[in-house]
Amino acid sequence: MIYLLDRGKDVLNAQLDRIQGLGRSTLAALSRLGRANVFLIDVLVGLTGMLIRPGLLIKQLFSVGVQTLVIIVVAGLFVGMVMALQAYYALVDFGAEDSVSVMVVLSLLRELGPVITALLFAGRAGSALTAEIGLMKATEQLSGMEMMAVNPIERVVAPRFLAGVISMPLLAAIFSAVGVLGGYLVAVELLGLDAGAFWSQAQSKVELFEDLGNGMIKSLVFGFVVSWIAVFEGYDCIPTSEGLGQATTRTVVYGSLAILVLDFVLTALMFSK
Repeated sequence: MIYLLDRGKDVLNAQLDRIQGLGRSTLAALSRLGRANVFLIDVLVGLTGMLIRPGLLIKQLFSVGVQTLVIIVVAGLFVGMVMALQAYYALVDFGAEDSVSVMVVLSLLRELGPVITALLFAGRAGSALTAEIGLMKATEQLSGMEMMAVNPIERVVAPRFLAGVISMPLLAAIFSAVGVLGGYLVAVELLGLDAGAFWSQAQSKVELFEDLGNGMIKSLVFGFVVSWIAVFEGYDCIPTSEGLGQATTRTVVYGSLAILVLDFVLTALMFSK
């Protein structure tokens, strides 16, 4: 009997420990989310400094946008080529191969352009932003700025955040344009479809705001969220090599998950009739 009572106490204590651990994890996550929101407000306030220091923004636009351009162009070209092949083999059995351009263009503008660009952006530029800011924190450069009465958020974080928000829609537009070009090369030059039919079908089905505009809105939202996650993870990371690696990993994971979730939400809001 005593053994059963002791065994029951052990089981109860183990369950209580699990509940307490879950509560601590939940409170820690909510606390971190609150810090992220306060941090975002500080960054938005710090954007006013870009008016008197445009050079900081231009430098980060080159680092975040231009240096990400190569992977965007290569990925966009091959995604468009693969989409044209898949669309042709799916439609040729129904005699609708002239609609290949419609599938390629609409898929790129509405979904694949913003989403794939954002995922590549999170993997390349987002991780780089986190690593840069985290390394500055680990080497106490941010603390040194504070000691010299320089606001590190305004000087370091805000230019990188704004550069990410600006670069993302531009990169998505380039991705979609190169993807359409890749689809044209496969459909017209490789598969022998008529070039005039390819472009006329695409022009007749694409709406300026519903397709192109909504895609740009998606890419802008993705750029805002990914840049926010990247700069916050770098600024809030543990200033050690292990902490910096964990922060970089979280940027890619959280950014990718946020992109996929937001893509569903935005698609449901934009294209629901």
